[in-house]
Amino acid sequence: MISARRATPDDAEEVLRLRQVMIDSMARSDPSTAWHAVSLPGLRDRLAADRSFAVFVVDHPERPGALAATVAGTLDYRIGGARNPLGTDGHVFSVATDPDVRRRGCARACMVALLEWFRERGAGRVRLTASPEAEPLYRSLGFTPRPDPLLELRL
Repeated sequence: MISARRATPDDAEEVLRLRQVMIDSMARSDPSTAWHAVSLPGLRDRLAADRSFAVFVVDHPERPGALAATVAGTLDYRIGGARNPLGTDGHVFSVATDPDVRRRGCARACMVALLEWFRERGAGRVRLTASPEAEPLYRSLGFTPRPDPLLELRL
């Protein structure tokens, strides 16, 4: 069985590397990695001290010091309601697996660990955006499609 662990600040560079793997797999992606240097200090800080942010990883089985998979999540507060009285929502993002270890259960192990982390913190709902390739994994974990009235404003 593959085991996931919570990422530490020492994992930050590898987390960014895998995030770039995810970005590179998307249409209209920007292959530039210049942003890594700007992002790295903030990611390290959040991995060390942010209680509403977590990253779970699986160590690469063949490359010591490398990660095989990563998944990040945040807890967001919204005013509670009938279906979620505590108002705590989980949001999953930045799910990535190194191409040479895909289809071995690494992303699933990370997701299971993150979902447990959400449960322990009282999240009443977890949301994510899925690629067509990843949708079967999320459905197997109990995620269901929802109508999306999402609007976005870039500042």
